[in-house]
Amino acid sequence: MADKRKLQGEIDRCLKKVSEGVEQFEDIWQKRLRDQIKTWVASNEIKDKRQLIDNRKLIETQMERFKVVERETKTKAYSKEGLGLAQKVDPAQKEKEEVGQWLTNTIDTLNMQVDQFESEVESLSVQTRKKKGDKDQKQDRIEGLKRHIEKHRYHVRMLETILRMLDNDSILVDAIRKIKDDVEYYVDSSQDPDFEENEFLYDDLDLEDIREALG
Repeated sequence: MADKRKLQGEIDRCLKKVSEGVEQFEDIWQKRLRDQIKTWVASNEIKDKRQLIDNRKLIETQMERFKVVERETKTKAYSKEGLGLAQKVDPAQKEKEEVGQWLTNTIDTLNMQVDQFESEVESLSVQTRKKKGDKDQKQDRIEGLKRHIEKHRYHVRMLETILRMLDNDSILVDAIRKIKDDVEYYVDSSQDPDFEENEFLYDDLDLEDIREALG
């Protein structure tokens, strides 16, 4: 009986490695395809790039969905590991993990929006070279998108730093919770015409520690 359990355990571990390997392969393959499409989009030899841009967006959307599913299924709630962790994790650790997950999800969302902005910039840049009619309007949109990209990347850097500080126990969970509403408002509404940004969003945190972590 013990031998059968041992064998089954070896089989489960092997199948798990196969599954993980397939997921990694698919992720790498999708990234290679996306990089190839980006190269073609940047090429002046290809005139009509709408299909390329649409397919690049499709790959990015699928990659983002895959990341979400992967995170949710990494440790299944009904598995032995999942049940064991649920019993062992204390409330403070659970809060830390929840805040860490929120930071990770927010960073992923911002990065995905940056990719979408960059795709639109590429598409508009191609159009402005072809048509002269509404060139100024398209150029204004491009400049606006570039400002969004720059601001998004700033927030990504800050949130990644806060996530590292959380992992190192150098920032309190409550301090992060205080900025949550403002960060979510930025993520959801930063492109709205009447959006008003909180310029002091991170001031309640220990900025000296954040500057040191940013290097």
